[in-house]
Amino acid sequence: MKCPRCSETLPFLVCPECKGEIPDKSHYCCWCGNPIMIKEGGNDFSERKLCSDGSCIGVINEEGICNICGKPYTEEPV
Repeated sequence: MKCPRCSETLPFLVCPECKGEIPDKSHYCCWCGNPIMIKEGGNDFSERKLCSDGSCIGVINEEGICNICGKPYTEEPV
């Protein structure tokens, strides 16, 4: 897949439905609208831990801290 502005080669995926080239890490195919299942590092969204701070939208990383606010994960919401 080439950038339309600079013609640099960009990372891409191939849609399993229509076989069109789509930008890497796309959630949907831009040609047919098919949802794309992305598994990064072997994890899926059902296994993630959300930040225990009730107002933060972050996810807990491997070190046990939020990737947005940096607070450590606690079992009980703050």
